[in-house]
Amino acid sequence: MNIISKWRNQTTIIEFILLGFGDLPALQILLFQLLLVIYIVTLAGNILIIVLVVVDQHLHTPMYFFLGNLSCLETCYTSTILPRMLASLLTGDRTISVSGCLVQLYFFGSLVGTECYLLAAMSYDRYLAICKPLHYSTHMNDRFCLHLAAGSWLSAFLVVTIIIFLILTFCGPNEIDHFFCDFTPLLRLACSDTYLFEKVSFFLSSTLTLVPFLLTVVSYIYILSAILNRPSTARSQKAISTCSSHLIVVTTFYGTLIAMYVVPAADHSLDLNKVFSIFYTMMTPMANPLIYSLRNREVRKALKRLVGRKFASCWKEKSGKM
Repeated sequence: MNIISKWRNQTTIIEFILLGFGDLPALQILLFQLLLVIYIVTLAGNILIIVLVVVDQHLHTPMYFFLGNLSCLETCYTSTILPRMLASLLTGDRTISVSGCLVQLYFFGSLVGTECYLLAAMSYDRYLAICKPLHYSTHMNDRFCLHLAAGSWLSAFLVVTIIIFLILTFCGPNEIDHFFCDFTPLLRLACSDTYLFEKVSFFLSSTLTLVPFLLTVVSYIYILSAILNRPSTARSQKAISTCSSHLIVVTTFYGTLIAMYVVPAADHSLDLNKVFSIFYTMMTPMANPLIYSLRNREVRKALKRLVGRKFASCWKEKSGKM
């Protein structure tokens, strides 16, 4: 009887308050400016890569097809977080409806999961190109690339859809100690038993993070082993430098995800969650265009060709008017 009475006295909440960095009121303007710069740089870098991959025929290869997908993904999932944060810092309004919160959670979780699978597909592509070059064109054909990319997107969205359907009811405190709607802080606001949800979420999160992470690491181990066993040449040194940069990004990205979603929630604080989240929501999307693409000679050549065509077109148009 007491349980029924307690349940009746609970009121289902209709909105959350994202505390974010509200405990740093003196730094709100500085944070807004910093995050705005990060967002603009992230969008500019990733959109530039997408444009280059689409318009330049020299980049119509499997590696750049996956890079284009990655840049599209980075643009989308950064846009699910930063615009809301910027509006909150500018206006001081930190409320978000429950439905809006769940939509943000759904798209962000799905896109992060997609990135995990895409990174694994990219590492497999590099494995075939470096370790099995004679079989590369046969295995990594257009149809297989399309299947890998489509599978990455669909699989992640399916997994997160299952998690969203398991979302519990919220009827207690409505303050989320985070700067966006994330699984861990939302779980702490649930008013029902979370045991089953935690177990299912742990299993599904592992399929999104641990499995592709292991595939990615194994692929790069084979790649580095193959490079180190070859005679030292300028090409080998370049491949080592590229793979090392990729591994740094992959390790940072997966490390923060595993720390947040696979390690039990009780093992770290929400403040630490915010620090981890900054890496994969802001720093990694901003750094990926530079590390994966703009350091690449072929991409730089494509950029020069694009700028050259635009300059020639403008000059021709200007000359025609004269």
